[in-house]
Amino acid sequence: MALRDVKPTRSELINLKRKIQLSERGYKILKMKRDGLILEFFKVLADAKDCKGDLLKKHARAVEMMALANTVEGAIGVKSAAFSVKEVPQIALKSKNIMGVVVPQIESSKVRKTLADRGYGVLGTSTVIDETASAFEELVEAIIISAEIETTMKRLLDEIEKTKRRVNALEFKVIPELTAARDFIKMRLDEMEREELFRMKKIKARSTS
Repeated sequence: MALRDVKPTRSELINLKRKIQLSERGYKILKMKRDGLILEFFKVLADAKDCKGDLLKKHARAVEMMALANTVEGAIGVKSAAFSVKEVPQIALKSKNIMGVVVPQIESSKVRKTLADRGYGVLGTSTVIDETASAFEELVEAIIISAEIETTMKRLLDEIEKTKRRVNALEFKVIPELTAARDFIKMRLDEMEREELFRMKKIKARSTS
């Protein structure tokens, strides 16, 4: 806001004071939101660290079991068991609200299966196949949890950055400019009042002489 464009009137002064109050109130609310979002982000970050460690461990376990199954049953036996599965995992994507930020909530079913649900004959396969299937089912569950957490973190980070920009704009641009305009008007009104007072004194002096 350029000061040369500011009209030094009392109505403009009242208007500016109202804008400053609204801006300061908005600034406080946005600061609280930003701080709250940061707290929520660190909570999710703690979960993400645990989740990542668990995911890596389950991935390593699944790879190890696959190598063992290929050794014991052979690649054809493993593929045959894999193709026997009829029930595939079901994913339902919902959402939840964290301080005004919509984040995903992933619900899964039919990830872990019983021996009967896996489809292959228990008599024709070894327990290594069962353990390999269990290892990969656990890995899929970990991937689903990780996807939800990582997407939540990204959306929270985006909202934190957006809120920070708005807070900074109010703190370093909007409020200082409004305050400078208010002070300019007050100064000009005071000058005009002194000029008017001086003019009235001169008129009075002339009339009495």
